[in-house]
Amino acid sequence: MNLEAEHLNKLIAFQKNELTEYHIYQRLARMVPNATNQEILKKIAAEELHHYQVYHKYTQKEVKANRFKIFFFSWCARLFGLTFSLKLMEMGEKEAKENYQELSNRIPEIAQIISDEQEHEHKLLGLLEEESLNYVSSIVLGLNDALVELTGTLAGLTFALQNNRLTALSGLITGIAASFSMGASEYLSNKAGDGRPAEAFKSALYTWVAYLITVFALILPYLLSTNYSLSLVLTLTIGIVIILVFNYYIAVAKDLPFWSRFLEMTLISLGVAGLSFIIGLILRLFLQVEI
Repeated sequence: MNLEAEHLNKLIAFQKNELTEYHIYQRLARMVPNATNQEILKKIAAEELHHYQVYHKYTQKEVKANRFKIFFFSWCARLFGLTFSLKLMEMGEKEAKENYQELSNRIPEIAQIISDEQEHEHKLLGLLEEESLNYVSSIVLGLNDALVELTGTLAGLTFALQNNRLTALSGLITGIAASFSMGASEYLSNKAGDGRPAEAFKSALYTWVAYLITVFALILPYLLSTNYSLSLVLTLTIGIVIILVFNYYIAVAKDLPFWSRFLEMTLISLGVAGLSFIIGLILRLFLQVEI
């Protein structure tokens, strides 16, 4: 089949992408300890290799895989989990395929390949088992509670004390104590629900760790700066960044809407912080506290 130069270049790009993803899936299959996930990844890799061979039949060109993409998605899986990495890769692939729809009119096999990758791979990715995603509700609980409670607490303390060291000390004591309290509550709640201590402990651990990490991240500006106004602005900024990153992770990994969840969490956190700031200022004036 004679192909125009533009169409041939698109096919070559598509061919290279399939070969790259074949190597990514193969590498991920060697990384994961879960036997079920290994089989899923090997099946997807086999599909990608078949697609590569179809494109090669038309292009008659030898291409090399994109080593940067292989490196990036491999490390993305190590840092953020297998499901997130794979779904992020599939999102990029879906956007790329939209540019190649016109080729399906000339090469019927491309339409079948696109259909396969949209349906078959999505189904396979839905079968992936990853422990951290089973405890998302516990992580959300820890993050939400820490963000709302501590941004509010720090905003109130900032203008009540107007001393970064005292604010950091008070915030750390409050935050660390609250993290243990929240973890214990999550344990008791889950144990009362399904009665399995091991699962309840894991839920509590995820909640506690998420809470504690958020506490230290929010208090860090008060330990690095002596300007309490700047510290508060930085703390609120860090809080928004945490909300942004976490909600993007959840949106990709669990196919949930991003912007509505992000705006909701941000408005709640900033609303509580603003209210606490006003209360702290009023109490300082009312009690006539000078430090």
